[in-house]
Amino acid sequence: MEFKSYTSALTASVILVISPVGGALAQEAKSASPEAGKAALQEKVAQLKQSLAANQKALQQYTWIETTEIALKGEVKKTDKKECRYGADGKVIKTDIPGAAPPLAAKAPPSGGGRRAGRGGGALKEKVIANKVDDLKEYMADVAALVKQYVPPAPAKIQAAAQGGKAALEKESTPGMARLAITDYYLPGDKLAISFNSAKNQLAAVNVNSYLSKQKDTVTLAVRFASLPDAVNYPAETVLVASAKQIQVKIANSGYKK
Repeated sequence: MEFKSYTSALTASVILVISPVGGALAQEAKSASPEAGKAALQEKVAQLKQSLAANQKALQQYTWIETTEIALKGEVKKTDKKECRYGADGKVIKTDIPGAAPPLAAKAPPSGGGRRAGRGGGALKEKVIANKVDDLKEYMADVAALVKQYVPPAPAKIQAAAQGGKAALEKESTPGMARLAITDYYLPGDKLAISFNSAKNQLAAVNVNSYLSKQKDTVTLAVRFASLPDAVNYPAETVLVASAKQIQVKIANSGYKK
């Protein structure tokens, strides 16, 4: 199964940073009047919009190693590594690293196959398996398209959520951490949460809870961020779970060099 387009769409887009928002952010949200609180939220959203662009530009100076692990029903089916860099057009260019595992593919039925195989049973089984693989390719393409709607968060959608009363600044249980929580971001009932360290002014995580055509077909995405020596944020680890198909994709980024 070829997941290249999916993993490229996922990892190339999870590039975020929170601009300096000040340690008093949570206090502002708590103590301000509704009108003042809304104005403060809009101000932070404006800063966030600028930071998204600035951090992405800074990351384009780097190359890094991307390690992807794809598991189906709890069993790892594919692991590979790619060297990544940005091209002149701002898109991520990936180069296979020798020794990476081959793509997941349908398993051919064992040779022989007895009487039934001699009558075409083996060919029929192979066709059924191939159809299942194609179905998963289509499903993962749908998942990739969904992820693009959330990562990176669109500045215009963040602003619209704030203006529509769908966004809120929240203080997390961990000292120094705050969160911008957004509901109905792309689909009714979905949730997008951007967590950051308000003391260090660094992005910590992005979490998405969404679904495909049916709400029971859930898709969750958890992105954990880390910082480089120059304070640029990067997605250190990304975990996507598509529960309906029992698919899990883990992506780790490391070895950043200018």
